[in-house]
Amino acid sequence: MKSLSKFFEDAGRHFEKGGSLERYYPLYEAFDSFLFGCNQTTKSAPHVRDGIDLKRIMTTVIIALLPCVIMAMWNTGYQANSAISAMGLPGAEGWRGDIMSLIGYDPRSFFSNFSHGALYFLPVYIVTILVGSLWEGIFNLVRGHEFSEAFLVTSLLFALTLPPTIPLWQVAAGISFGVVFAKEVFGGVGQNFMNPALVSRAFIFFAYPAQMTGNGIWTSVDGITGATSLGQFAAAVPGEVMSSVSATWFQSFVGVVPGSMGETSTLACLFGAFVLLITGIASWRIMASMLLGGFLCATFFWIQGSAVNPMYSIPPHWHLVLGGFAFGLVFMATDPVSAAHTPVGQWLYGMLIGSLAILIRVANPAYPEGVMLAILLGNVFAPLFDYFVIQANIKRRKLRHG
Repeated sequence: MKSLSKFFEDAGRHFEKGGSLERYYPLYEAFDSFLFGCNQTTKSAPHVRDGIDLKRIMTTVIIALLPCVIMAMWNTGYQANSAISAMGLPGAEGWRGDIMSLIGYDPRSFFSNFSHGALYFLPVYIVTILVGSLWEGIFNLVRGHEFSEAFLVTSLLFALTLPPTIPLWQVAAGISFGVVFAKEVFGGVGQNFMNPALVSRAFIFFAYPAQMTGNGIWTSVDGITGATSLGQFAAAVPGEVMSSVSATWFQSFVGVVPGSMGETSTLACLFGAFVLLITGIASWRIMASMLLGGFLCATFFWIQGSAVNPMYSIPPHWHLVLGGFAFGLVFMATDPVSAAHTPVGQWLYGMLIGSLAILIRVANPAYPEGVMLAILLGNVFAPLFDYFVIQANIKRRKLRHG
C-alpha cells in the first residue's frame, strides 16, 4: 500500500495546476481520495476542525443502507422462488435461469433467494453506477470540479427504489435525467434543491408508467403477478379491507412482501435510522416530524372513514410499514442538501412530507404510493420554511434590541 501511495504521490504533480495533465485532475483526485482519503485539512481559525468529512459521511450512509441492500436481494429472490415453487414452473428464463439451474429455486434457502435476487439487483446497480459516473465525470472535467462520494449514495438509493423487472435502458435514462437535470445543471454536489435519486425515479415513473406500476412488475417471474399490500388495500371492497390483504403487519414490517427492491423492510430501515442518528448524520427532527405528520394524518382518515374509499379504513400503524414510507423517512427526506436546515424549519418540513404522503396515498387510490411526490414537494418548500424561520428570528431580535 505504501508503494501504491508513493506512486500516486509522484504522479500527482502531473495533474496539479501547471502540469501536463492538469485538466484531468478530477479523475486523479477521485481515485486518490477513494483509496487514501483527503490530505487537505484546516490548520487555523476561524475554520472548524472535525474528524468527519464528506467521505466518512457517505461511507456511514452506505453502511446504514446495507441491511436494505441485503433485504433487497433476498426478498427479490424469495418472491421469485416462491412463485416458481407455487406454480410448479421449471425456473427462470435467459441467462439468469442458466445460473440458477446450478443453485436451485428453493424459497427456504437463504443462498438461493439471495443469489436469485442479486441477479436482478446487481445489473440495475451496475448500470446506475456506470451511467451516472459517466455524466458526473463529464461535468467535473468540464468544470474542473473534484469527484464526490455522494454519487455512491445516490446510485444506491435510486437502485433500491426500483422494481426488479425494470428494463436496464430505463435505469440508464432515469439516472441520466436525475444527475443532469436535478444536480449538475444547478452546480453539482451540494447545489441540488431536490433529491437526485427521487427525481430519477419520478422521471421513470411518469415517462414509463407501465414498467413502474401494476401487479406484474414486483415479482421477477414472467407471467406471474403479485400486488403490493398498498395495491391490495386500494382494490379492496369497503368494509372488507383488512381481510383482503394477504400479508400480516409483521410480514410487512420485516419486508417479506412484493414491492420496490429495497423499500419493503421497515426493520432494515430502522437499523439505518439507528446508524444515522447515533452518528449525528441525519436529523432526528425530520424523522420524528415526518413520522408524527404521517401518523396524525392516517389517524384522521381512519377515524373519519369512508363508504366508498377503502384506503380510509387502513389503521394508522399499518401506514408506517406500507410502501416506501419508512425508506423515505430515513434515507430520502433527511438528505442534508435538499432538506430544511433550521430546527423549526425541519419540523415543518417533516410534518408536511408525512401528511402529504398519507394524503396522496389515501385520497387518491389510483396512486396509493405518495411518499416520492411528498418528499419532492417538501424539497421545494424547504428553502421557504428556512426563510420564514430566519426572518422571524431577525424580527424578534430587532424587537428585543430595538
